[in-house]
Amino acid sequence: MPPSRLTISSGNRYTRAVETYVQWPIPADTVLAGSNVTLTLAQASDAPDLFAVLDHDAVWTHVRGRPDSSGELAATLAAANEVGRWPWVVRQSGAVVGTTSYLEVSPIDARLEIAFTLYAPEVWGTVVNPECKLLLMTWAFEVAGMGRVQLKTDIRNVRSQEAIAHLGATKEGVLRQYQRRQDGSVRDTVMYSVLAQEWPALKAGLTERLGISN
Repeated sequence: MPPSRLTISSGNRYTRAVETYVQWPIPADTVLAGSNVTLTLAQASDAPDLFAVLDHDAVWTHVRGRPDSSGELAATLAAANEVGRWPWVVRQSGAVVGTTSYLEVSPIDARLEIAFTLYAPEVWGTVVNPECKLLLMTWAFEVAGMGRVQLKTDIRNVRSQEAIAHLGATKEGVLRQYQRRQDGSVRDTVMYSVLAQEWPALKAGLTERLGISN
C-alpha cells in the first residue's frame, strides 16, 4: 500500500512533509466478516435494532451516553464520523447484537482505540467479543498499518478487564478520575494496549482460542 503524505505547517515559517503508512479513513463499504460475526459501518437506519438490544441497565452501568430513544441513537450514529469516530454495528447470524467503535484515531502517530463496545447481554461471554477484537485488530494492524491499538475500561468493570486481559493486551496502568459514568460519578480508567510487534503472537492465540485456521 503506498504511503499517503501529510503536510504539517507551523505558521509561515516552515512546512515539512511526513510520510505515514496508515490507511485512514476507512472506505465506507468496508465489511469485517468472521466465522460468527460481521461488522459494518453503523448507519442511522441500524438505530431501532441497536437500541432494542442495548436498552438494558446492565449494558450502561459503566458507560455514559445512554440514548433515550432510537431516534436519539440514530442522530448519534449519523454524527459520529464528524468527530473522528468510526462506529461499527455487530451482527451474528444476521441479527444485530451490539456496537463497537474506532476512536482516538491518530494517523500520523499510527494509533487508534477500540472503544464504546456494547453488546446485548445474551452474547456476553460468547465468541462475539473475541472475534470482534480479532477482526478489528486485524484491520488496524494489517490493513491500516497502525502501530498501536489501545483499549480502556472502568476500574469497576471487572468482567471487561478480564476479557481484555484474556485477549493478551498489556495493562499499562490506571488513569485516575478520568471520566464520568452515566450516574455522574467519576471513574478511574484502566488502560491496555497492543503493539504491532506483539500482534502476530496475540493473533495466533486468538485464532487458536476461536478454533480458526489461518
